[in-house]
Amino acid sequence: MLIDMPLDELERYRPERDEEPDFDAFWRETIGEARAGAWAPQFQPVDAGLATVDTWDVTFSGYGGQPIRGWFLAPRSRSERLPTVVQYLGYGDGRGLAHDRLLWSAAGYAHLVMDTRGQGSEGGQPGDTGDAEPEDSSPSFPGFLTRGVLDPRTHFYRRVFTDAVLAIDAARAHDAVDPERIIVFGGSQGGGIAIAASGLEPTVRAALVDVPFLCHYRRAIEMTNDHPYGELAKYLRVHRTKVTTILRTLSYVDAVNHAVRATAPAIFSVGLMDSVCPPSTVFAAYNHYGGDKAITVWPFAGHEGGGSNQHAERLAFLERHALRA
Repeated sequence: MLIDMPLDELERYRPERDEEPDFDAFWRETIGEARAGAWAPQFQPVDAGLATVDTWDVTFSGYGGQPIRGWFLAPRSRSERLPTVVQYLGYGDGRGLAHDRLLWSAAGYAHLVMDTRGQGSEGGQPGDTGDAEPEDSSPSFPGFLTRGVLDPRTHFYRRVFTDAVLAIDAARAHDAVDPERIIVFGGSQGGGIAIAASGLEPTVRAALVDVPFLCHYRRAIEMTNDHPYGELAKYLRVHRTKVTTILRTLSYVDAVNHAVRATAPAIFSVGLMDSVCPPSTVFAAYNHYGGDKAITVWPFAGHEGGGSNQHAERLAFLERHALRA
């Protein structure tokens, strides 16, 4: 069933943003330090048994110089540098196997898949990247949303968003990549990360954002107990006196605050029956998004959004914006 506002209200929903005065300085310092300490990405060729796609096992420097794993794929028959999709994954998912990620290379794009640190043991694909011991070891609820949540400097998604920007840097280091045509892409958690990457790296040329997670936390935790937002509600049920502290931390990693800073053309998608990422949280990010934008609404979809149909929407969007492979 529909769980949120009517569509006409969602299209106008543009809530006030909770943002600290040092938001830009915080992220400028974070990304600057990570880039200053970064080492050159490593691309190890892999024989994945594919006749038309070249594959590399990638390791690149993430937050704190910590190694982040990924896959890089490119069409074997290429004569010039390619537009490149940097993909971020859904909550709990890992990079999986290279042959699981063929859509973009089949469409003629280069493709870097970023493992999400600490994840890859819950979703459908295994991961290969650990999360270094958090700087804050205070109690947290099982999962990732409350890791280091008492301070923005120790929060899990500070590290992940930094990894996401450095994944773009890593992709640009490969000679198959056109460094001026970087596209960020993700669904659910990956969608929220893609928004953040667009806001933090102004040279991104396009963003493909499906049913994004990590948006408008305050409303999300009031609207749904579904996993993963339910982690926050359960944590706050016990740590009753820390609501203000935690919401302040989350404001630094709220994709709504990153969306307003993004300028790349973007296509979003939303399912109006999505109880995992309620539609109003998606529209909050979409309506604040700073670049040219479009949104595909799937009225009877849940968190699966448009499924395979949305891929056709993405390809057409990239062609309209002269980013066709």
